[in-house]
Amino acid sequence: MIADNSQYYIQGVLKRDRPVLAKTITLIESSLASHQDLARTIIDSLLPYTGKAVRLGITGVPGAGKSTFIESLGMPLVKKGSRVAVLAVDPSSTRSGGSILADKTRMERLSVEEKAFIRPSPSGGILGGVARKTRETMLVCEAAGFDVIIVETVGVGQSETAVASMVDFFLVLMLAGAGDELQGIKKGISELADAIVINKADGDNIERVKKAKKEYEIALHLLSPASPTWTPPVLTCSALEMTGVEDIWKAVLDHRQRLTATGELESKRKKQAVDWMWSLLDEGLKERFYNNPDVKRMLPKMKREVEKGLIAPTNAAQKLLGLLNH
Repeated sequence: MIADNSQYYIQGVLKRDRPVLAKTITLIESSLASHQDLARTIIDSLLPYTGKAVRLGITGVPGAGKSTFIESLGMPLVKKGSRVAVLAVDPSSTRSGGSILADKTRMERLSVEEKAFIRPSPSGGILGGVARKTRETMLVCEAAGFDVIIVETVGVGQSETAVASMVDFFLVLMLAGAGDELQGIKKGISELADAIVINKADGDNIERVKKAKKEYEIALHLLSPASPTWTPPVLTCSALEMTGVEDIWKAVLDHRQRLTATGELESKRKKQAVDWMWSLLDEGLKERFYNNPDVKRMLPKMKREVEKGLIAPTNAAQKLLGLLNH
């Protein structure tokens, strides 16, 4: 049966067969144990064909115009012969009913390009699960010959960290004139940023953008850069008028060139892979613990005893963890 044949998927992806690529990603997103086993086999076989793409993460404040920006960035790349895949991490999709699906319709020009591929994130599930599927989808897209992978986060908080931990370059899209500029940027996100881009630098907004640019530059100056080789720039653009977008892509390539020359890019990716393994171990251990029949049976009793003060939380935790050895 085709569905169980890993070679069908592996060969299809390597031959850049789009329907097979889509089926492979659907398999990765499935929570069925048999599908997960098959997906692991496929990903291991595809690993030697991955790692050559530019991995770009994009986040932004609501209303910053991420979809328009991604399309303005992606269209010229596709026209020059690059193959661009856009993936999304959307932990909020359970609440919003999958907001990224609207993004696909908003990227109307890019989504019909033969050399472009836009993939919504799976709805539901915890962020870790969504991020894991996105990482694996990214590898599959690289094996299918996509040379630019854009990972967009439409979630909040933790999703930025998750995306930053799987890309080479993390871009934060901001707006000017939306209240206090520095309120719009969380310290944690600015520390992750390889560049801050202020969008909508057009019309009567240009002066506000210039002012915001200065404020962000001062804010970034106070942070120590993550890399000794790279100081995050503050850039401006109008995704609508397609101005400044080329400079942003130049910055991404410049960053890649510098970090490749010093060996930082390779060590960054190695560290990301190991960190990914640790997070999967944490996730797996938690899952095994809560699915253990003895734990399921004992947990309510222990919880009640802790609440009543009959047993110390330390002892209760120890007893529950001890059940895993049975």
